[in-house]
Amino acid sequence: MAGHSKWANIQHRKGRQDEKRGKIWTRIIREITVAARHGGPDIKDNPRLRLAVDKAKGANMPADRIKYNIDKASGNLDGVNYEENRYEGYGIGGAAIIIDTMTDNKVRTVAEVRHAFSKHGGNLGTDGSVSFQFKHCGQLVFAPGSDEDKIMEVALEAGAEDVITDDDGAIEVLTAPFEFEAVKNALEAAGLTAEIAGVTMRAENTIELTGEDAARMQKLLDVLEDLDDVQDVFHNASINE
Repeated sequence: MAGHSKWANIQHRKGRQDEKRGKIWTRIIREITVAARHGGPDIKDNPRLRLAVDKAKGANMPADRIKYNIDKASGNLDGVNYEENRYEGYGIGGAAIIIDTMTDNKVRTVAEVRHAFSKHGGNLGTDGSVSFQFKHCGQLVFAPGSDEDKIMEVALEAGAEDVITDDDGAIEVLTAPFEFEAVKNALEAAGLTAEIAGVTMRAENTIELTGEDAARMQKLLDVLEDLDDVQDVFHNASINE
């Protein structure tokens, strides 16, 4: 199946995230905390915790730091109680935005999210106002030039829902959220490692933004992603600054 060109935008976002490495550990620790608290401390029985630990290892977090945070979340140590909340809104040109947060103070978080939207040209919406434009799924993205036939064969055999070749040659493997780990493991066992892999909210359609609109949209996204309580920001804008 063919898709639109997304590789440049994916790489752009990855580059932006890499520039903010200082905040990555904080977000991963929160994810470990919530995953362990809700699903238990045993990674064999807790898929969400396994994914969080994989993220931690990928970010070079020491093993003792990972264990400490699992113990803390599972009640062996005292810790902060985090609450998960999702906010939806509109950015420049009506682009759809979803913000996932983990916070110990919901009042503070929603105030900060609302302020970011209003100050930078967006609008905070109501629950469900934009989420219908996204699909909750596992996503693995391979660089242009990857072995499309092999990726497709291994992915579909492992239970992937779809394999999409974008216009720029990037290859996306899409899975049901609960099948993501099995498909990722099968691909890696076959020597196929994705540039980007995770369970995400994938936009069904994109809105093209250029020039000043693109710059304003990027500023809004940067401000949202820099908020302390924000874990992830998903959007359907194709940004060409």
